[in-house]
Amino acid sequence: MCCHSLGAPARALVLSLSPRCVRAGGCRPDTRPPLRRPMDAALLVALGLLAQSLGLSLGVPGQRRPSTLYPWHRAPAPGRVRRAWVIPPISVSENHKRLPYPLVQIKSDKQPLGSVIYSIQGPGVDEEPQGVFSIDKFTGKVFLNAMLDREKTDRFRLRAFALDLGGATLEEPTDLEIVVVDQNDNRPVFRQEAFSGRVLEGAVPGTYVTRAEATDADDPETDNAALRYSILEQDGPQLFSIDEHTGDIRTVQVGLDREVVAVYNLTLQVADMSGDGLTATASAIITLEDVNDNAPGFTRDEFFMEATEAVSGVDVGRLQVEDRDLPGSPNWAARFTILEGDPKGQFAIRTDPKTNEGVLSVVKPLDYESCEQYNLRVAVQNEAPLQAAAPRAERGQARVSVRVQDVNEAPVFQENPLRTSLPEGVPPGTPVATFSAQDPDTQRLQRLSYSKDYDPDDWLRVDRATGQIQTQRVLSPASPFLKDGWYRAIILAYDDASPPSTATGTLSIEILEVNDHAPELSPPSGSVCSKPDQGSGLLLGATDADLPPHGAPFHFQLSPRVPELTRNWSVSQVNVSHARLRLRHQVREGLHRLSLLLRDSGQPPQQREQPLNVTVCRCGPDGACLPGAAARRAGGVGVSLGALVIVLASIILLLLLALPVALVTRSRRQSGDKGFLHGLQDDLRDNILNYDEQGGGEEDQDAYDINQLRHPTELAALCSPLGRPPLRRDAPFGRVRPQPPRMLPTSPADIADFINDGLEVADSDPSVPPYDTALIYDYEGDGSVAGTLSSILSSLGDEDQDYSCLRDWGPRFARLADLYGPP
Repeated sequence: MCCHSLGAPARALVLSLSPRCVRAGGCRPDTRPPLRRPMDAALLVALGLLAQSLGLSLGVPGQRRPSTLYPWHRAPAPGRVRRAWVIPPISVSENHKRLPYPLVQIKSDKQPLGSVIYSIQGPGVDEEPQGVFSIDKFTGKVFLNAMLDREKTDRFRLRAFALDLGGATLEEPTDLEIVVVDQNDNRPVFRQEAFSGRVLEGAVPGTYVTRAEATDADDPETDNAALRYSILEQDGPQLFSIDEHTGDIRTVQVGLDREVVAVYNLTLQVADMSGDGLTATASAIITLEDVNDNAPGFTRDEFFMEATEAVSGVDVGRLQVEDRDLPGSPNWAARFTILEGDPKGQFAIRTDPKTNEGVLSVVKPLDYESCEQYNLRVAVQNEAPLQAAAPRAERGQARVSVRVQDVNEAPVFQENPLRTSLPEGVPPGTPVATFSAQDPDTQRLQRLSYSKDYDPDDWLRVDRATGQIQTQRVLSPASPFLKDGWYRAIILAYDDASPPSTATGTLSIEILEVNDHAPELSPPSGSVCSKPDQGSGLLLGATDADLPPHGAPFHFQLSPRVPELTRNWSVSQVNVSHARLRLRHQVREGLHRLSLLLRDSGQPPQQREQPLNVTVCRCGPDGACLPGAAARRAGGVGVSLGALVIVLASIILLLLLALPVALVTRSRRQSGDKGFLHGLQDDLRDNILNYDEQGGGEEDQDAYDINQLRHPTELAALCSPLGRPPLRRDAPFGRVRPQPPRMLPTSPADIADFINDGLEVADSDPSVPPYDTALIYDYEGDGSVAGTLSSILSSLGDEDQDYSCLRDWGPRFARLADLYGPP
């Protein structure tokens, strides 16, 4: 195989790569002996590549002829066929602008010139990127048709073919490799425009901060991509350096102080060709992180404040401090401590997170009478510990003077709440307790007074001057204001200052249960079988109105006054509240009256003898009385025929005596009614009218006459109306019972009896509806001798009324007197 490089005659260089290579005349037989060792061929290939890289194959500017290769040439050797030589790579520089540019010429020695058709295939020819290379099919010259970019494709591997004019293959396909030689046509690029780093202030030299990185698209095996880093500019003194090979940025000097310079801006540069080629720049922002190298200090040596006594949870003043460390960080946040002057812990200091000031507040009430001024000594420090080498603050402590302002304080109860106890049912005037208070203003002469603020059942009376509490009436055990046996009242104590100060005390009274009720038998009667071995006996129970422990267990006993009862009867305890009565022997059937003694467990115990009616009957196998035993029980009452005759004779005698009296009384009422009704013809609308189920009507004249209330002195003169009204079936008597004349009450105490008697008369009259029926009064009349109870007509305000007289009208009006009367 032969390669010829043709150019100008004076500068041509011929590299003989095979025994048959000749200069400028194509390939022809070579008379020199062939190369015997592969080392000689390799040496010649290396020399060819060196010459091509040095451009020795290029002549003066102008078109040149490419080198000629005989890739399919085989040296003749008797009895042996040698393999074809491997074509060395062909190098071409990227960005070549003189196009088309001849690269190489290939030839086959099997046919004369013009009888061989040459072609190439591969990337850059018929594969992407297409059209980069081409070949003259008759001469075998290969041309470069486009600019190459090594950063996109650094080499092309093509295949060369040789055919005869008929298309037959003359030679086996051979490889042709074209290497793109790099040029420094790419600048280095930083991976980011600005690099950031953080380092503690006061860091020692050599402390790593951050790393700057850059890339270069050129061939990394050449100097075109050999990068070098440097710092073009930095603020202030040269405190940072950069490694030219790695881009690591480190500190080089001491003196980094965040309080002086918090952020440093560096201008970085990177250059290829080992620092002599193309360049690029970027910035590095280095932030100093704060450390606690500055102690906080007060702005003054002493602070003066004022506080009001008897209050807590209020702010008194602020303590200003200063700290050069980073605001908002633990190195800047202040923490205050009270060193002395507050033995009772009445003050506290918290930190305002926005201003870093200390806020002094009162957490326990101050007392002017105990201390008029407090002198505190406080200290300040940071939340984070101070650096060992940091200097101490000149004003790390300060004095705080707090002057207490005197105010009128409210009285204070010595014991609040006050708890005491009373037996139930104590009479009015019983002492309860003395709920006294003290005035803490000892330097002021003031008098205390007491009153009730809450006494729901108006049970207590409070002495205004001493605070002594007594009962003013009997408290009912059924009062709704007793909660679990406790009665609660609120007492006020106030001074005579202007304005007065008031204290509130709670009085809790436990109502002690008293054993004032004896147990009662339940049921008071029953039946047992006449034979002791039949039935289960009579189960007896007991109830007690007292609360535990004054009730059960109950003790059942046959009356000791009748000792003969124990011969036929026995009582056995079942549980704490029941006992069982049994027969000892068979007794006669009928009613037996027994007497039982019941006793509770109170202190002292209460007992009561109670009658027990027991019917003895004949029972069946199931222990129940047989149906025929009822008549015998009734006959067993023991009423003799003589006694029955005496009772009937007495009843007849009473009827004979009452008949004349009734006739005389009826005649008097009829005569009186005629005269009285004559004067009432114009006042018929004053009656109470009954309107069936929904109220009255004017046609109903059987209603209750309101004149009975308007003119109580004339009740005796009334007579029954014309015609006989229908009688009520629920009335206790079948006829209208004559009523005696009713006298007007002469004192307030008789009003309750007067009203109750009138209600009883109306309820017993069978000719009128009962008193609890819904009645309609269309007119009340005027000029009543009984007067009016309405406060609307009698006074313009409740303060003008005197309700104390209501207590004399009976228990129904006593409640009104308690609600509206004077305390």
